[in-house]
Amino acid sequence: MAGNVTGDRQGCSTTARRFTRHALLGASALAVSLIGPVPPSALAAPARPVALAPLAAPPAGAAPWRVSPVDTPARADQVRDEQWQLGELRASVAWRTSTGRGVTVAVIDSGVDGSHPDLAGQVLPGIDLVDDGSNDDGPDPVGHGTTVAGLIAGRDDDKRGAVGLAPDAKILPVRVLDDENRYDDALIVAKGVRWAVDNGARVINLSLGGSGDSPALAAALDYAFARDVVVVACTGNLAASSDTKVWYPAREPGVIAVAGLERASDSLWSGSITGPATILTAPATGLVGARPGGYWRVQGTSFATPLVAATAALVRAHWPQMSAGEVVNRLISTARDIGPAGRDDRFGYGMVDPVAALTADVPAVRRNPLDDNSSPGVVGFGPAPGTAEKEPVAGAGADPLGFTAPRQQTRWTARPAGGPDGSDPERLWTSVAVFAALAAGAVLVTRRRRRSVR
Repeated sequence: MAGNVTGDRQGCSTTARRFTRHALLGASALAVSLIGPVPPSALAAPARPVALAPLAAPPAGAAPWRVSPVDTPARADQVRDEQWQLGELRASVAWRTSTGRGVTVAVIDSGVDGSHPDLAGQVLPGIDLVDDGSNDDGPDPVGHGTTVAGLIAGRDDDKRGAVGLAPDAKILPVRVLDDENRYDDALIVAKGVRWAVDNGARVINLSLGGSGDSPALAAALDYAFARDVVVVACTGNLAASSDTKVWYPAREPGVIAVAGLERASDSLWSGSITGPATILTAPATGLVGARPGGYWRVQGTSFATPLVAATAALVRAHWPQMSAGEVVNRLISTARDIGPAGRDDRFGYGMVDPVAALTADVPAVRRNPLDDNSSPGVVGFGPAPGTAEKEPVAGAGADPLGFTAPRQQTRWTARPAGGPDGSDPERLWTSVAVFAALAAGAVLVTRRRRRSVR
């Protein structure tokens, strides 16, 4: 009898284990289908961050980063090898004409870690409009601005690390995003734009934005245009926006609004906002960028924008006396037309082409063809959809119109080219919840079967 009881218990345990194993496998498959496939490199060997120093943890109170660090390179230049966008944009050919030397690009963002080896010597003294210097989180507690800066001016003096498209340009860091990668007052961004103009920026990169307009920022942008500065901004990401309208300040007349393309293709990235205000496109997915302490893979229009800003720097370095309006005209006139013939609402004038921008014969223009020369802060500004007219305008204080850099921008994800967009946190948490529910169910079934044989 005892033998039979033992045999029954073993059989029940085996069946329960098999059921549990199958349930967990099914849950795992469902989670992968929702989150996206695991990069092959993660299956080949345990992933370790390429760390030039210990990787810092996310700031206290901030949402955890959902990014995959670059795997330990088999060769010292794996990071460099993964920069596919340099080949797509024919960077080596462009560098025969210009490397951006002598041009200052302002990165108005979350700060820039100038101690990163890829940026050592490339970063000028900047300004922090968020903190008074009393915190110890470093110059870029988020990493966003460092990635943007590296895509523009990462050093090319060796074969290691991430090189920028304009490797000899200088970066002027202006911090306007807080530890949660957002800002609540457009006046801070406006102040940053004016400070950058007054401190020598010839190109301004704004990888940020929101739904509401801001007369204060509009006036600051007109200040930049009047002082011969090229301004580039991102169109925005669908996963981080409540509507599909191109973000502000990208839609401000005179600004080069940049949408994102899928890796090594002429297809618009599925997560990119686009529309009539779109001017140019650039690679936005499968990018490897510098971050404080190492590298990570990123995607988004935030990272397409610096590739256009870097191209502007290449042009300004090659023709130091060329006006900002002519630089803008050259970029849009030489873009590689994709999609419907001519300018369209999805791709604008097409994908930025650094080589053509530096070599093509383009007639001179007298002004920025994107600027309507309207009075700053007067034409085209009003409350964002869903807000009452009695509310104060954006830039007047706490920004009731929602002019913020969405929190989701701290959650970039590593995805193989063509994989599902993983920047939507709802999909991640849905898959985790389903997985947990199935696992819990399997445990309950096992317990019940064990009790039934007792």
